Amino acid sequence: MVVLSVPAEVTVILLDIEGTTTPIAFVKDILFPYVKENVEEYLQAHWEEEECQQDVRLLRKQAEEDSHLDGAVPIPAASGNGADDPQWMIQAVVDNVYWQMSLDRKTTALKQLQGHMWRAAFKAGHMKAEFFEDVVPAVRKWREAGMKVYVYSSGSVEAQKLLFGHSTEGDILELVDGHFDTKIGHKVESESYQKIASSIGCSTNNILFLTDVSRGDLPNPGIGRTSPMSPALAEASAAEEAGVHVAVVVRPGNAGLTDDEKTHFSLITSFSELYLPSST
Repeated sequence: MVVLSVPAEVTVILLDIEGTTTPIAFVKDILFPYVKENVEEYLQAHWEEEECQQDVRLLRKQAEEDSHLDGAVPIPAASGNGADDPQWMIQAVVDNVYWQMSLDRKTTALKQLQGHMWRAAFKAGHMKAEFFEDVVPAVRKWREAGMKVYVYSSGSVEAQKLLFGHSTEGDILELVDGHFDTKIGHKVESESYQKIASSIGCSTNNILFLTDVSRGDLPNPGIGRTSPMSPALAEASAAEEAGVHVAVVVRPGNAGLTDDEKTHFSLITSFSELYLPSST
């Protein structure tokens, strides 16, 4: 078994979710399709609720910002006189959600609606989050050794808590000290990691970031993969630029890394391959 020694100054382990703690197949084949298949029904059932209207307002604001993009789908503003056809408005939101998801966008507006839909599904027992079998035992061991464990994902904090609170391993929220999403910044921006360190109350070199980095969460407009560097380098390099230690987690189903990336980054295939010098 390959062993990667964690630098002595590290006191915080920061975890990505998709492809790192959780199989990409669960996200791609269960979570995202659930939204596509149920978004219209969900909006019809919750349309009059304030939370749903807040989601719609945020999506409309995002649609306005996207108006210059090819193929952008607008969400008309309500007239305010009560004469609007709810079904027409709902269809506009559905079309916008489909458009954003078809481009694998990571906008806060989209993630917020998705998180609320997943909350309803998890609480109703329609699904449970999957974690790789090495994750929970390793995190427990890290915490016993005095490590703090945080999560940083493009998925909303609410969605993250749903995954950890309704997993096949039971409620494992207690294993996480805190959560971060794109509200603190995008994962390809080094400033995001500096903000995370500041929020935790440590230096960036006290953090070890574990990610599959098989894709980068590009900032708005978030269309395609237009960064001059590969998505992998975009995310991991941003963390390194901020002074954060990085290890790439190679999991079944993850996109492959280039030879340069394999050479540059520390690689592990399981959380159990991390060795904490403080633990014997």
